[in-house]
Amino acid sequence: MLLALTTLLLAGLFARVALIQAVSPDRLVALGHEQRIREVPLPASRGAIVDRNGQPLALSVSRSTVTADPRLVEDPAAAAARLAPVLGTDQAALVEQLSGDASFVYLARQVPDMTAGAVEQLGIEGVELVDEQARVNPAGELARAVLGRVDIDHLGLSGVEAIFEDVLAGEAGAARLERDPEGRTIAAGVQSVDPATQGQDLELSLDLDLQFEVERRLAQQVDAMGAQGGTAIVSNPSTGELLAVANVARAEDGSVAPGTENRAVTAVFEPGSVNKVITLAAALEEGVVTPDTLFEVPDSLQVSDHLFTDHDPHPPATWSVHDILVQSSNIGTIQVAQQLGADRLDEYLRRFGFGETTALGFPNEVGGLMLDRDDWSGTSMGSIPIGQGISVTALQMLQAFNVVANGGVYVPPTLAAATVDADGERTPVPPAETRRVVSETTARQLTNMMVGVVDSGTGTEAAIAGYRVAGKTGTARKPQPAGGYEDAAGNYHYVSTFAGFVPADDPQLSAIVVIDEPSVTIYGGSVAAPVFADVARAALVRYRIPPTPTGTAAPAPTPVTQTAQP
Repeated sequence: MLLALTTLLLAGLFARVALIQAVSPDRLVALGHEQRIREVPLPASRGAIVDRNGQPLALSVSRSTVTADPRLVEDPAAAAARLAPVLGTDQAALVEQLSGDASFVYLARQVPDMTAGAVEQLGIEGVELVDEQARVNPAGELARAVLGRVDIDHLGLSGVEAIFEDVLAGEAGAARLERDPEGRTIAAGVQSVDPATQGQDLELSLDLDLQFEVERRLAQQVDAMGAQGGTAIVSNPSTGELLAVANVARAEDGSVAPGTENRAVTAVFEPGSVNKVITLAAALEEGVVTPDTLFEVPDSLQVSDHLFTDHDPHPPATWSVHDILVQSSNIGTIQVAQQLGADRLDEYLRRFGFGETTALGFPNEVGGLMLDRDDWSGTSMGSIPIGQGISVTALQMLQAFNVVANGGVYVPPTLAAATVDADGERTPVPPAETRRVVSETTARQLTNMMVGVVDSGTGTEAAIAGYRVAGKTGTARKPQPAGGYEDAAGNYHYVSTFAGFVPADDPQLSAIVVIDEPSVTIYGGSVAAPVFADVARAALVRYRIPPTPTGTAAPAPTPVTQTAQP
């Protein structure tokens, strides 16, 4: 019986050996491999973001992360009691983490160097420090709404960080370590590394120094005017490069600081009188009028069931199209639009880029609000020509002015100038496709008219000594959430705007300034135009753009007897 039992046991053993060796060896080898080999992810270093001059805007730096292998922690409660005050975390939560069955847990991500040093000095078995990448912005809050942010795992969540995620992110790697049943690394065991691939650096068109000046001056004016916020953009019209994009907002405590939302492309406003440039551009391009065409302009005009007025009452005046823009006459602009017709006006508004997002591709960018032509009401031919009843973003409106600066050609805006790989090879971002909107003749006529706005019209505070400046003011009522333009108390709220370019004869800089709900005064000529002058003056000096040569002064505007507000 003993021999039979022994024989039976040996037969079973041989059968089991045969099963392991011949029938399913791969599965069992894989199971053993899984028990012994630990794979540690190696995150890729995210590419840097720099400005046009190579100054850093966003960088990835090494930070220590506190991890643990609960299998190696002998006394979780004691370890948690020592770690909690160092990490500033809940002791009970640490006890739960350190008592689990997992072989790897995060205790604290990307801690300061002092905290990492304190953890290391504790010397707790099973608690380790591993290196991770943390994102920092050396310029602080500058351009924060444009740059955006990343999450704890370095994934772009907003702004440029999200737009260019594929460029910046790189590819993660992995390290494989063989460990014994107690979790200790086996010195002679499997150890291999698949290195991470570093992300590419991204060079932006932004100018950090100019960005600082634009944000500073914009915040200063928003505060001085008692406004709720403001947006300002500076660009190179011929290339579409955005040199500065500033967004500031008033906080609950009354202070004014850089905003977290890039309202230059995510918020819309009714443009008011700056839209008159597009209305007159359409009429000039279609041959309906010339700059010298005369109109008998009253101070009011009935359009359907609404009476439109100029800002100041005046007797009927004979004004040219040039005068109408210089004096920002609502009635004159409506008269020109009536000769143009609704279909052609709608067509040109869309030609200039209204109603669709730009090529920037910014997260949450909006295309503005444009009524379908079939939905226009009887009063639309009174409101839309003067910039009420439509909504645009600040970038869309600046792009419309850039069309005039570029001799009638639309050049898409851009933030990315080039990428730089790990070997330092710089690859410029190819330019976007352009399109013609109006003729060079129309653009030149509009430029001379807008120079008149700054020389002797509503935009005199945008003037810069030695330079011909072309621009237009705008003051628009702000729609209220409950509908209409009056708030619950029967008051109007306004958005004040100035957009333009310089030098007028060879435009190298363009800018728009939008101030939301100023309370000291409301007019674009006195609220937004001074900021335009200051930031444009700073940019002219920075880029060494020489003054306008003598003898290129704008033609003198036709004398008028009335002055209308924008």
